[in-house]
Amino acid sequence: MPYREKEIEKKYYSIGEVADMFKVATSLIRYWEGEFDIIKPKKDKKGNRRFTTDDIEKIRLIFHLVKEKGYTLQGAQEIIKKDLHQVANKAAMVDRLLGIKSFLIEIRNNLNGKNNP
Repeated sequence: MPYREKEIEKKYYSIGEVADMFKVATSLIRYWEGEFDIIKPKKDKKGNRRFTTDDIEKIRLIFHLVKEKGYTLQGAQEIIKKDLHQVANKAAMVDRLLGIKSFLIEIRNNLNGKNNP
């Protein structure tokens, strides 16, 4: 059996890395941190924010509600307060389904490309 490196998972991400994940400005992440009490990144000695994967999932939820579904900040806050887990599960399911859709489209495109000379 060949040697396989174990994939290393980062524990903490900088605000720049998080902003890049969502293709938004770092200022928006800082703004959401102030507006949504579910986002609580740790800060290092210099005061730099360090986001965990849990923080990123919460930001993904806010991004989904505000940027993809078009909720106002107040509307998103109310939904999160009502049932955070249910909303998070729905957002995660939508992400998985979008990934499956992309995968299926890629397969279709590959099959079409192979069938056409």
